[in-house]
Amino acid sequence: MPSKSVSPVGWYVGSYLLRFVELNDPGKDDPQQEFLTWENTVIVQADNLDHAYDKIVALAAFETESYQGGPEGVPVRWVFEGMTELLPIYEELADGAEIMWAEHEPTRLEHLRQRICSRDELIRPSADDAEPSPSG
Repeated sequence: MPSKSVSPVGWYVGSYLLRFVELNDPGKDDPQQEFLTWENTVIVQADNLDHAYDKIVALAAFETESYQGGPEGVPVRWVFEGMTELLPIYEELADGAEIMWAEHEPTRLEHLRQRICSRDELIRPSADDAEPSPSG
């Protein structure tokens, strides 16, 4: 019987957390401080979970270069906090292929329905889509 931890199609999906910090902020490592965070989800081709983990961590490292942010040119960067999810993909990548799933604890119906987003919430244009960029 094939292992459930190995993708039969050689693809894995993983998510990782990045937090945004101003490098000169004395509270940038304070566990009680609040930070803007992104959870990015990517797919990688890999031989197994270990290989997929290493590839995703390497991809995340590209997101952590320091740069000058805002009009004042404040030194900032995204800090890699770690992985949040890593799953094998069991189906060939195609329209409608299941690539992620999550099992949740039993939940009251009213709470379950609060998690649902409307069509408009899911497809509304983002602020980035509102106007063309100056370069094109």
